[in-house]
Amino acid sequence: MFLAVVELVASDLEEVARKCSLSYKALVALRRVLLAQFSAFPVNGADLYEDLKNSTAILSTGSKSLDKLLDSGLYTGEVTELTGGPGSGKTQLCLSIAMSVSHGLQQNVLYIDSTGAFTASRLLQLAQTRTEDEEEQVSALQRIQVARVFDIYKMLDVLQELRCSVSQQVMSNFGPVKALVVDSVSAVIYPLLGGRQVEGLALMMQLARDLKTLARELSMAVVVTNHVTRDGSSGHLKPALGRSWSFVPSTRVLLESREGTGGKASTNRVASLIKSPRQPTGIQVELDIGSSGELEKKPAASGEGC
Repeated sequence: MFLAVVELVASDLEEVARKCSLSYKALVALRRVLLAQFSAFPVNGADLYEDLKNSTAILSTGSKSLDKLLDSGLYTGEVTELTGGPGSGKTQLCLSIAMSVSHGLQQNVLYIDSTGAFTASRLLQLAQTRTEDEEEQVSALQRIQVARVFDIYKMLDVLQELRCSVSQQVMSNFGPVKALVVDSVSAVIYPLLGGRQVEGLALMMQLARDLKTLARELSMAVVVTNHVTRDGSSGHLKPALGRSWSFVPSTRVLLESREGTGGKASTNRVASLIKSPRQPTGIQVELDIGSSGELEKKPAASGEGC
């Protein structure tokens, strides 16, 4: 009879009561519940700021130079995107973030792997660089829950299960999640952006809503990785998935690879800030991912961006 909440709220409840054999009193109560749940009520700026201070935490990425680029680290309640081409260090940074939150902050992490790039041995290497205590290493690994998904439908299911488990206070022995890492979103979205573009865009925006809702409602830091494309006019690298997706992350970092200097065998990565609510864009830092997997600080360099 009704296809939307607004239709029921705006209808004549006496007429609805006659047609549906429901009491008028019950329908009035139902309308109040729907109005409370779906209506937008104005909130003053001071209250919003207090809520922000009480609910926001800053989580280290495991790299001092990247933390500096992000204005101290990852902010809960926000989506941060790491974008770059193959070999730019996206997965290594995701693993570093997961271990930093797990071992350094003793908080739980949900790691969604959609490319098969996650390796437990690499994660163990990161744990070993932080502590020689095997019990601490095991505890850190146990606080990282890994879900392997290879299509957007399974990814949406995993996010829905996370949200439901929190709302129902059913977290078993794992506990509440402080950081959600998705490596990568483009791997599950790209296959849908072909012939069925309308459906693909709808699913992409549903994924975007779920990620932003989880970050905000559960006060967690959400980190996603994305591929890059070439700008048609300038030829510069830019994040993939188009304009619609560009509004999803609050912060975007572009990762690029370059050959090591000074005879070092490791590959240097340059991280550039291309979107931020707090820092000027165009700032760059150098990251060094050594053979042991440890992220080391390199001298920072600043630059102007477009």
